[in-house]
Amino acid sequence: MKPYWFIPTHGDSRHLGTTLGARAATADYFRQIAIAADSHGYEGVLIPTGRSCEDPWIVASTLVGATSRLKFLVALRPGLVTPALAARMTATLDRLSGGRVLINLVTGGDADELAGDGQFLDHAQRYEQSSEFMTIWREILARSHEAQGFDFDGEHLQVKAAKLLFPPLQKPYPPLYFGGSSDAAHQLAAEQFDTYLSWGEPPAAVAGKIADVKRRAAARGRTLSYGIRLHVIVRETEEEAWAAAADLVKHLDEDTVAAAQARFAQMDSVGQRRMAELHRGRFDKRDVRRGLEIAPNLWAGVGLVRGGAGTALVGSAEQVAQRIREYEALGIEHFIFSGYPHLEEAHRVAELLFPLLDVQRDASRQPSAPVLSGPFGEVIANGIVPPGAKPAQLKEAAS
Repeated sequence: MKPYWFIPTHGDSRHLGTTLGARAATADYFRQIAIAADSHGYEGVLIPTGRSCEDPWIVASTLVGATSRLKFLVALRPGLVTPALAARMTATLDRLSGGRVLINLVTGGDADELAGDGQFLDHAQRYEQSSEFMTIWREILARSHEAQGFDFDGEHLQVKAAKLLFPPLQKPYPPLYFGGSSDAAHQLAAEQFDTYLSWGEPPAAVAGKIADVKRRAAARGRTLSYGIRLHVIVRETEEEAWAAAADLVKHLDEDTVAAAQARFAQMDSVGQRRMAELHRGRFDKRDVRRGLEIAPNLWAGVGLVRGGAGTALVGSAEQVAQRIREYEALGIEHFIFSGYPHLEEAHRVAELLFPLLDVQRDASRQPSAPVLSGPFGEVIANGIVPPGAKPAQLKEAAS
């Protein structure tokens, strides 16, 4: 398995839904978490996106120098940047990080947020745009060795003679991750992505999603890897773990939960709707497991007020490891974890869980100094690569 951690660029806390125990989203705090993840041998970190977050690309660029092996799963948002600019951003960060970039496409599911960003497409149109976006992005990066540019004329996006002068280190482009629960999302994953991600639903539901994506991918002669996004509340004993879960939500009240659920209900994200259906807003402070433990050790309490991934594995190290192995048996390889607060829990998860799991901790993952290809000398007139010097010129320069 390949474990990942999470950089909480929208803030962090010891208690959900309150400022008590809260932590600010600062560069120093992000760096501490990234160093912890790098030191423990996590495969990478997910950096979230949205108007509630700091920009993932800028955050990732600030963490490259603080880490040596850690990979950065950063988001692309079709409609916020052009695919050609996104290709250049990808290649630059991949080159300057030594090949440590992973790409996570996010189509968005919040109409208010999308409108604020200048996006006014409906759900179906966003997936059409995403398909065109990824086609252009992939072709520009994959053809970076070619002199001729790439043309594309789609319903939503067009480019003419698009090309990349500085190619990425990872060939033909950095690995592509994507998550979504709708038919359109499964179709897009099967057609264009390397890894399909699911939020933490019960194993049977996750198995159904994987089977559907596998079927669609096989019809195109493709195979994907699979991942899951989960929070983790792990302690040495089951009692301690459930006490920690209760402590996480002990300051929540019914009004806060109702306000959050009303806001989530306005979104057109199928995945968000499935998260909400796991708990239906039920909440009993006297027994946080009642109505929220939706499968053995799988708790939907985080999703009462947190959008997106809303479930956590809760239990002793042995119990949580067993649940992880059950997901592994479904074919899941990539496990994107998080926990509150994220710095302490990055240490705890690694220390308690990694010894019980088959975690990839290969020291050879640290790239050796790469030999960069691409233009040498200043590019002429924004697109002409300077020609190599002729032998006579070299001799004259040497003299």
